[in-house]
Amino acid sequence: MFSLNEDFLGQVFKENKIKDFKRVSGGDINQAYALVDQQGKRYFLKVQPDSVPAFFQHEANGLRLLSQAARVPRVLDLGQVGNDQWLLLEHMRSTNYGDQFALGKTLAAVHQLRSPNGQFGLDYDFKAGKTPKINHWRDNWTDFFIEQRLNVLRQLLIDEGKWQDDDAYNRAVEKFRRLMKFHKSVPSLLHGDFWAGNFMFEAKTGAPVLIDPDVYYGDSEFDIGVTTVFGGFHQEFYDGYQSVRPFDQGIDDRLNFYQLYYLMVHAHLFAGSYIYAYRRELNDINSL
Repeated sequence: MFSLNEDFLGQVFKENKIKDFKRVSGGDINQAYALVDQQGKRYFLKVQPDSVPAFFQHEANGLRLLSQAARVPRVLDLGQVGNDQWLLLEHMRSTNYGDQFALGKTLAAVHQLRSPNGQFGLDYDFKAGKTPKINHWRDNWTDFFIEQRLNVLRQLLIDEGKWQDDDAYNRAVEKFRRLMKFHKSVPSLLHGDFWAGNFMFEAKTGAPVLIDPDVYYGDSEFDIGVTTVFGGFHQEFYDGYQSVRPFDQGIDDRLNFYQLYYLMVHAHLFAGSYIYAYRRELNDINSL
């Protein structure tokens, strides 16, 4: 069991001395700490015990990409102590309440950023997390999403004994292909995991801040679909988004497939009621 101590902090900060630290919320797989040095400067440290460098490198890369269009915590450094990985970020005083209209505009601004080669994906796969992301570049979003997102999750659920829906799945995939013939996908920078736990607001200004990205370039409707699964986004958020990038006709039908994906992710990670939730979503899609 990992426990933060002075030896670990000494290797992270080297010449700087930490006066105080306390553990704070940091997600389901990381440990996170708020720290203060002897000069009173604050930091936010994330640690993933017994991991690999690719994990926090992916997050750091994502924050840097998002920073082109959004406020994010500044990456100060990252590294490892033994087998334990760490990421040092700017400390931000935050609140859960702020300007949701501005949050929508911020996500829309992120989606205005295009892939460097006009294709969907990323220049590396990300397999260090609990759900592998196969990001090989593709020139077709429909094929990318089916083959490198949905099919990967389907195989994981089969391997875990959580799958029994091939007929419903195959019909849903064909329906997605038909719907996408009437929608033009553009390879936009995606947050990649944009649920309500992955944004906050600066306490002083109420301005939106994006955190914990899992970036790649895809259809912007993917991020919108994720926002609709667990709530936490007000109508003002969607109004703000559409003030910059209006939704395309037929979006509601397409969002069902991104909701399905996110429920399959949670069935893989947490099992339980999420298994029944993704199966209900499959049935709902096929009944439309």
